Amino acid sequence: MDGAMTAIQKFMKKDTSGGIVLMVAAVLAMIANNTVLAPWYSGFLNAPVSLQLGDLVIAKTAVLWINDGLMAIFFFLVGLEIKREVMEGELSSLDKASLPVLAAIGGMIGPALVYISLTSSDPTAFNGWAIPAATDIAFALGILALVGARAPTSLKIFLLALAIIDDLGAIIIIAFFYTANLSTGALGLALAGLVLAMLISRMGVKSLAPYVIIGAFMWVCVLKSGVHATLAGVAIALCVPLNVKAGESPLRRAEHGLHYWVAFAILPLFAFANAGVSLKGMTVAQLVAPVPLGIAAGLFFGKQIGVMLTTLAAVKTRVGSMPKGASWKQMYGVACLTGVGFTMSLFIGGLAFDTPERMNEVRLGVLMGSIASGVFGYTLLMMAGAGRKATQPAE
Repeated sequence: MDGAMTAIQKFMKKDTSGGIVLMVAAVLAMIANNTVLAPWYSGFLNAPVSLQLGDLVIAKTAVLWINDGLMAIFFFLVGLEIKREVMEGELSSLDKASLPVLAAIGGMIGPALVYISLTSSDPTAFNGWAIPAATDIAFALGILALVGARAPTSLKIFLLALAIIDDLGAIIIIAFFYTANLSTGALGLALAGLVLAMLISRMGVKSLAPYVIIGAFMWVCVLKSGVHATLAGVAIALCVPLNVKAGESPLRRAEHGLHYWVAFAILPLFAFANAGVSLKGMTVAQLVAPVPLGIAAGLFFGKQIGVMLTTLAAVKTRVGSMPKGASWKQMYGVACLTGVGFTMSLFIGGLAFDTPERMNEVRLGVLMGSIASGVFGYTLLMMAGAGRKATQPAE
């Protein structure tokens, strides 16, 4: 038993483990939705779950509790990472942040333009323009870790910073473009909760409990306001103190405590609930329909083109500098890895479309684009690093 526990602990500490578990969850979802388990899978996703406290009632299906509730915890962790990186990490100065910021912007504009150009014949498809603009941190970093010492550590730092900026861009997109029927009263209560959280942060409150309680209150208010509820997780995360006069950092404590739960429970459950592509009656025509083709091409072509063009422009104009020890071939491989959208792309897809047919197209496009980007990026990085020693072994 002890040996088994040690093996599990070692597995969980590897950079690649989160991506592996996500991949397994996605495969299980596809198996479940294309076998005799399909009715059970559908029943699980659509199972009604209600929470009532007095007159307050929140009734949703299981898949919406996962997407709106559990993913708020994921976005809370993303918010913690963004704050830490901005205050003292790879985004703490213009010098460090310029290249990944510009690359991330190019990596969001490129896929959106590719998607729009390929779906222009279908006006109802426009709402999905942001789907291929996202990067999945866990998958992309996991694939880069597989390259090992053939890639310098500076590439991992660059990709991590780019992916965090990409997540911030996704948060802004969700807030401005996927919000409907705004309730100012509920939003006002959420803002009051945010002000309270900021006040206790300024007072130096180190216990995480008040932030969790206020965050839960804000989540309910934001859910009722019409703004996507997961944004409450980001907002409350930005209030958690990073540096305190004495004792352990509350932000670091929360980040460390949530990491394994998010990587090995929340994200795999999200993948299982959202990646179940139905292959029943699938034809070639469906594979090249505007939405799946636009998403796949946006992730594969739009991402790498957008990231590489902005990176090249930034380096040539000396606005940013190349990661230490990295070659242009390796940078191109990393640009391809940013096309692994998966979790965030599926999440935005669920906000953009609400019909089963459209969502099946979204899943199909995300899987095609992400798999192609991951395989191509990994191959390029392995070839680019062959016969040369990296400056440092990749973590």
